[in-house]
Amino acid sequence: MTTAEKNVYSMPQTFDWLILCALSDLQEDTVTPFEIGGNKVAIYLIDSKVYATDNVCSHAFALLSDGWLEGTLIECPLHGAQFEITSGEVVQGPADCPITVFKTKVEDGQVLVRLPVA
Repeated sequence: MTTAEKNVYSMPQTFDWLILCALSDLQEDTVTPFEIGGNKVAIYLIDSKVYATDNVCSHAFALLSDGWLEGTLIECPLHGAQFEITSGEVVQGPADCPITVFKTKVEDGQVLVRLPVA
């Protein structure tokens, strides 16, 4: 189990689909930050597909939504760590732990993300 997974799964949790925004609120090839239910989430719209990850770098506290997005890679603005947003895997250090990826779906024009809830 990776550190990112331990962060999410270290204690018993329930997951639920939560509405974040309207799909029309997102812009193609951008990352948008959200905070919902104590979760800092980054939402990406790439090639008309919605992705969601932790918005906090696994290396040091920095918001990935303040970083640079190129294709499906997000680069942390603090130390330049890069992550593949489809899997959370580290592409370039200094990070050595992946970021958590959350499931997404679009229903009736609304973006939903499956997040841990208290």
